[in-house]
Amino acid sequence: MTGWVRPLALASVAAGGLLAAGTTEGLAGAFGIREQSTEAQGMAFAGAAAGSGGVSSMFWNPAVITMRPGWVTEQNLTFINLSAKIQPTAGTHPNFLPLGGSGDIGQGALVPAGATSYQINDRLWVGLSAGAPFGLATKPDQTWAGEAYGRSSRIFSLALNPVVGFKVNEWLSVAAGPTVEVFRLNLRQATPIPGILPTAYPSAFLKGESWGVGFTAGATITPRAGTVLGIGYRSSIHHDIEGSIGVPLAALARTAGQVTSNLNTPEKVSVGLSQVVAPNVRVDLGFEWDNWSRLGTVGIVSRTLGVPVSTLPLNYKDGFTYSIGAEYDWSPRLTVRGGLAYEVSPIDFSNRSVRLPDGDRVNLSVGASYRWSDKLTLSLAYSHFFLDRNRIQSGAGRDYNVGNIAFAGVTDASADIVSVSFRYVFGESTPLLH
Repeated sequence: MTGWVRPLALASVAAGGLLAAGTTEGLAGAFGIREQSTEAQGMAFAGAAAGSGGVSSMFWNPAVITMRPGWVTEQNLTFINLSAKIQPTAGTHPNFLPLGGSGDIGQGALVPAGATSYQINDRLWVGLSAGAPFGLATKPDQTWAGEAYGRSSRIFSLALNPVVGFKVNEWLSVAAGPTVEVFRLNLRQATPIPGILPTAYPSAFLKGESWGVGFTAGATITPRAGTVLGIGYRSSIHHDIEGSIGVPLAALARTAGQVTSNLNTPEKVSVGLSQVVAPNVRVDLGFEWDNWSRLGTVGIVSRTLGVPVSTLPLNYKDGFTYSIGAEYDWSPRLTVRGGLAYEVSPIDFSNRSVRLPDGDRVNLSVGASYRWSDKLTLSLAYSHFFLDRNRIQSGAGRDYNVGNIAFAGVTDASADIVSVSFRYVFGESTPLLH
């Protein structure tokens, strides 16, 4: 990035890297967040689409609301502690290499999620779920070798999903409903300015927000007592993100431009199987497909000029998750569970940036539920994510390139997640269809 003849265009180029900052690891591949159910987390989300996560499994498959009689609410609170460091290696621009590594870019985040279902009669249910399907944040040291590609990133989302479920017969239930989603981002990166040392580079910023509408749908099949097969679908949501870019000029004044960008979130297909293998033992399997490849290259358009001024080459692949888990009723009041999952990330060396040091990961989880009373159940889960050690390369000839400033590095990351929840049953249960 040389010269400052076209400040708006230059601001947009800076924003291209900044938008990537918002898409920082969300522990479900790229910037997705899977932590919507404490119970499901305890089994590494195995069988979530078949109801292993209780009413909160509505996130994966809304048809699970017909599995709970009466009026039931579940509220979950999850703490995500991401630890990730990026260490520059040979190949980094010599003016930036002495600035050193990123430090711990992880930022702890609290993720609330909840779901409520209400049985109207022996065939009809209504429900509402709320949660954050995308998000999280990272913040490396203010001055580091990769500062031209990222200084901070924060993304926020909130989705509300009312659904209607219908029990067709003893073995088939279906459900569907709209999803309303709010999406915000706030991102920063260093701006290289001739004549100023890299340790004093000011920051450019990108801020934007949007809301959009999609839908969810699903079905559960119970071919025999003790066996549940579930399949759920979350549609893509189109976001017209409107916001502003600010970038310092050579004289350290700041120019800002109003921009817009179109972003389509990935659709998700979830399949789950829950099988009773003994009166007090259940085994669950899960599979998820996330269509991250639909993001492609995202254009950034000047609202003033009405023309594209930059692009963001996300170019993600599709994401795949495979999981297995089991739970054991230790006593009438206590249930313990555990699970293992492997996720093929949509991010690899071809599209990895310092803003998104994602990679394939293994999720090892344990959890427990305690039935305090006939109406109240308390749950706890813990997960540890093992992420592969990955390489990053930015600069000339790469998708991420700011002023041909080369950056090469390796990532070292892991995550610990703790989740708590309660389930409460109101009133008397309405008998299910027999």
